Amino acid sequence: MKKLPLSLLLASLTTGTALLLSCGSDLPAQSSLSPQKNFQNSVKITQALIPEGRYGRAKNGRMSPRYITIHSTQNYGAGADARTHARLLQRGGLTSRNNSLGYLTWHFSVDAHSIYQSLPTNEQGQHADYEGTGNRKSIGIEMCENRGNSRAATLDRTARLTADLMRQHNIPLSHVVPHQHWERIRYSDGKNLGHKNCPNFLMTNGRPGAKWQAFLNQIKSHL
Repeated sequence: MKKLPLSLLLASLTTGTALLLSCGSDLPAQSSLSPQKNFQNSVKITQALIPEGRYGRAKNGRMSPRYITIHSTQNYGAGADARTHARLLQRGGLTSRNNSLGYLTWHFSVDAHSIYQSLPTNEQGQHADYEGTGNRKSIGIEMCENRGNSRAATLDRTARLTADLMRQHNIPLSHVVPHQHWERIRYSDGKNLGHKNCPNFLMTNGRPGAKWQAFLNQIKSHL
């Protein structure tokens, strides 16, 4: 993503659970977490959309996605799974002083067992490169790295979701990119932050290499 570092404080979302990420107010009463099959029925998606017109959807622009951007949360707490991240986004718990929206947002959070959707795929997020093409034209997918989560299962679920999104939006495999692909020019002061080493466990010396290519091949196997 054009991700501002996700080193915020995560408030407890279940009794006795404290994590690293961010904090925020209670969930809106109207928030829903309802299971939904996605368009190809190869993966199950739970919709947990940020409330329309609030928080990270207060002034989101529309988009026709041309890319899919893959991220990793670098958030290793035991409870930092897909549901936790989705609930944070729903309640405006991930704020940012440096982007034009005031919040961090992305479209899908994925762990070994589930996928949660936070934004419609025709709305821009703030996950890749501030006001650049990565935010304006790409769907953001965050892979969870919480303790006890299976990385192999998360990668497979992400690959299946990516293949489905490619089919739905006619996005070629060449336009599936890591967060590292996007140069980050900070909105608040125009500072060039360069390219982020993300998803860190799929990069080689901070750049796409054999591990990234293996992940692309995994996506291709589901097309």
